[in-house]
Amino acid sequence: MSEQSPLQRSLAELSTFLVSDHSIADTLTRVAVLAVEAVPPAMFAGITMLVDDRVTTQTFTDPTCPEIDQTQYESGHGPCLDAFRNGSSVIVDSLATDARYPEFATAALAHGVRSTLSLPMLSGETSVGALNFYAGSDAAFGETEADVGRLFAGQATVVLVNAQAYWGARLRSEHLEQALVGREVIDMAKGIIMNAIGCGPDEAFDTLVKQSQQENRKLRDVAAEIVARAQRRRS
Repeated sequence: MSEQSPLQRSLAELSTFLVSDHSIADTLTRVAVLAVEAVPPAMFAGITMLVDDRVTTQTFTDPTCPEIDQTQYESGHGPCLDAFRNGSSVIVDSLATDARYPEFATAALAHGVRSTLSLPMLSGETSVGALNFYAGSDAAFGETEADVGRLFAGQATVVLVNAQAYWGARLRSEHLEQALVGREVIDMAKGIIMNAIGCGPDEAFDTLVKQSQQENRKLRDVAAEIVARAQRRRS
């Protein structure tokens, strides 16, 4: 039986990655680590993403990575940004001679990086990020490495999108559950107030709102306290 290639090993691990067992941050970190293993010329890797309307390096395998990337975010242009914005691969064979990204090149060379490979992470036609590789020698990334990187990036994007969908749905579910619990407590408190002062549901709700405002507390918390007091009296 032939030995698996670095790409095959990385893809095999990605295929068994359970997004429900890991946070988004953990998922991104593992993707970056496996990316370096899949494309051996790389010293380290990072993932550029748009978060809260700002493009940032969301994860990296070496702290040098975000330090280098920050120069392109500040200048507004760089290989990672082009890959993310344009949905196309960007290879920089020599940061010492390539004139496209001077600010980025200066920072990268200062940290021992001489060539880079930036690949878009595409979900359909939507770019969800860019996977960036950094090497310490010139021309470390040719078309062969780019092809390997693209195969890995494609599978990594599926994992990332699935993780975002899972945790997004879970968060929405938790918020809905909390809202339903809050509504139930408020309805119970309204019933207690109606019985206590002989009013209708609207007046009972107004009473809750007034107390909430006076005490500067959440409506649900005020309602929960009223229900708890009523339950203690019954016990």
